[in-house]
Amino acid sequence: MRSPFSSLLAASCALAALGWAAPARADISSWLMVGGGAVSWSQRGSERALNGVLTGDIGVGTSPDGRFIGGGLVRMTTTFEVGSEFALMARGATWGYQAGGFGLALDAGAYMRLWEGGSGGFAGAVNLGAPLGFTLTILGTVGSNDANSIGAVAGLDLLRLTLHRQAFTNWWPNPAPSHEERRDARAPGRRYW
Repeated sequence: MRSPFSSLLAASCALAALGWAAPARADISSWLMVGGGAVSWSQRGSERALNGVLTGDIGVGTSPDGRFIGGGLVRMTTTFEVGSEFALMARGATWGYQAGGFGLALDAGAYMRLWEGGSGGFAGAVNLGAPLGFTLTILGTVGSNDANSIGAVAGLDLLRLTLHRQAFTNWWPNPAPSHEERRDARAPGRRYW
């Protein structure tokens, strides 16, 4: 059985350690993109078709302070007049992309198509980021039942525009950024935008 003194000493040491510890940061990257565009697709040997699409991404990743950010996301793509497909993907992004400026993100994973007899397989995308969360995405799939598609989507990432934005802070301040304002490593002493 412990004495009250040893319990008090242990509690005091724990409280002192908490008081002396540096503040912890646990920021994560996050994505919430909506967009629209067009996709060319075929399945089961059918003639290629061109349809409009509406797509949405939601995902999380590692700290937004790193030069490269890794994470995962779920993407839903609805092809007008046909149906929807879902993808679970890994993402690798540059810091510029995550901070709401110019940058690149690559996505790769698996998809499941729920229309035209269904299909499943590989899904990939190249995302070109522009200031204020604007994104141009080239996406494609290859899967079962002779399914394949390729398309382009223009979208807006709402979290890169607001929470993670470090671009244009001179004229549009970000009052509560998700991470410290970073200076460009290639040009010390100068802001990103």
